[in-house]
Amino acid sequence: MFGVDRGEGRLAGAFTLAERVFHATVRQARKGHGNALVALGMNVLQTVVFLAAFFLLFMLLGIRGSAIRGDFMLYLMSGIFLFLTHVKASGAVVGSEGPASPMMKHAPMNTAVAILAAALSALYLQFLSLSVVLFAVHVVWHPVEINDPVGAFAMFLLAWFSGVAVGLVLLALKPWFPNFVQIANTVYSRANMVFSGKMFVANTLPSTFLPYFTWNPLFHAIDQARGYTFVNYSPHYTSWSYPLIVSAILLLIGLMGEFYTRRHASMSWSAGR
Repeated sequence: MFGVDRGEGRLAGAFTLAERVFHATVRQARKGHGNALVALGMNVLQTVVFLAAFFLLFMLLGIRGSAIRGDFMLYLMSGIFLFLTHVKASGAVVGSEGPASPMMKHAPMNTAVAILAAALSALYLQFLSLSVVLFAVHVVWHPVEINDPVGAFAMFLLAWFSGVAVGLVLLALKPWFPNFVQIANTVYSRANMVFSGKMFVANTLPSTFLPYFTWNPLFHAIDQARGYTFVNYSPHYTSWSYPLIVSAILLLIGLMGEFYTRRHASMSWSAGR
């Protein structure tokens, strides 16, 4: 009897938490714009601009032939989608409500809900953008054929998860070093423009250059995604386990740091800044 009551209480608590996360996610997704369709449209537009810019860059430099043999637009999308998802997930978590935020004064709200809502809102917008752009290319331009859609989507989720893990570590440091975290997040996002490997594949890199890229979990996720996307590409220098392990370690460090920061948080931290 007591076990049943305890189980029902846990189930009710889980539903309550899920409801909080849902409402916080909706609020986070609509933060950029009051109209959800406009917010999605702006996200899709950013993706299209990235695709057009890199398409023109490859055409003007005459390096289109260096890409994987197959659908060139799918080659670009497999890199840009994962790059944007990783960077936006990291930025969303870093920008989530901290322990000293006025939102934390509301009893049902806590930092765990805020972090989870920021991460899910980024995933929601990027998944919708991915679906819209892929559907548009498939209908308007040419049919899109992915060799292993499940594996490619798993790498998309891995890119998001690794971005959340990196963002959580920076979020734990944010109340202590706000200026440093802001600069570090910007530098990390800009560095991934090159070190994510979205403009080339690992198999074509000289061995002397590989160490400059293999440290990056996103580099592995993008290269593995292309291995699942194209039937004639097999990654030799990357693995999906590396970004998963690194992200899990960073997530653990970020959670411990966030717990410590939350216990020492004070509304007066930002008074002198």
